[in-house]
Amino acid sequence: MPESHLRAADADRAAVAEVLGTHMSAGRLTVAEFDDRLSRAYAARTYGELDQLTADLPAVEQPPAVRTEPAPVVRPAPAGCGGPGWGMHSWVGGWGHWGSTANGLRAAWASWLTTAVLVVGIWALTSVSSGESIYPWPVWVIGPWGVVLLAQTLGGTRGPGRDRQRDRQRDRHPGQLHG
Repeated sequence: MPESHLRAADADRAAVAEVLGTHMSAGRLTVAEFDDRLSRAYAARTYGELDQLTADLPAVEQPPAVRTEPAPVVRPAPAGCGGPGWGMHSWVGGWGHWGSTANGLRAAWASWLTTAVLVVGIWALTSVSSGESIYPWPVWVIGPWGVVLLAQTLGGTRGPGRDRQRDRQRDRHPGQLHG
């Protein structure tokens, strides 16, 4: 460590706290000693005060570095590539599988409901803990999303599944227009 009269930074205090934790885990410090030294570490102003906390402890050995091979990089296929279902992973193709099938709509509504329960729960707990009714901000999270899902549910969808169905009809009857 630098000279003992110089001021210590938060990172220096945290480093000493980590060393103390290592020594407590090894059994060199009791929980009471660790607690006492930890509170003194975070109250320390200089390097000298931090040095006193670890002066009677051996140096902590760093474990040997474990060498691992880097994970292979997996790059997604560009939008528009791939087989059936590619629209689920890109913005191309409208709503993708979220809105192209009944199961997709069910999954979208389940996601919406889960989010709605979560944000309304957070809002309710915050209101109760503050003792007053807080502005109902969850409407801005779940409202627009719910409107879009409702429009998809009631008005049909335009996703890869529906486009494929329309393309098959056009191939069967090339002279007729089907919408």
